[in-house]
Amino acid sequence: MISLTITSCQRDQWIEITEQLEKYISELQWNTGVVTVFVPHTTAGVTVNENADPDVLTDLINTLNHLVPWKSSYRHREGNSAAHLKASLMGCSVSLLVQSGKLRRGTWQGVYFCEFDGPRTRQCWITFISTE
Repeated sequence: MISLTITSCQRDQWIEITEQLEKYISELQWNTGVVTVFVPHTTAGVTVNENADPDVLTDLINTLNHLVPWKSSYRHREGNSAAHLKASLMGCSVSLLVQSGKLRRGTWQGVYFCEFDGPRTRQCWITFISTE
């Protein structure tokens, strides 16, 4: 297992980690199988979405903020219920195919760490299961 450290600088921020994943796949010579990215935090998540137009990320963050406002009648004493809710909507892991040493993804797809309670320093755990 590999641990990837990610530092956010905003409360709500999506950080693309596609290049780091591809680097690990190449360096560790993972050939064919499944790579899984797991986020061990309850106020952050991971997802796959478009990486060509940055306005898509802005739209996603704005829509999540509209659907799950920071201030509401939440009961959680820590005051970050919105971050917990958004993280649950995104999910804590993604699994992606690796073929011939390359991450298999659609033309416009990127892998994003989703910060909802930043700024913070976080971890993503990455593992690989070979199918060869």
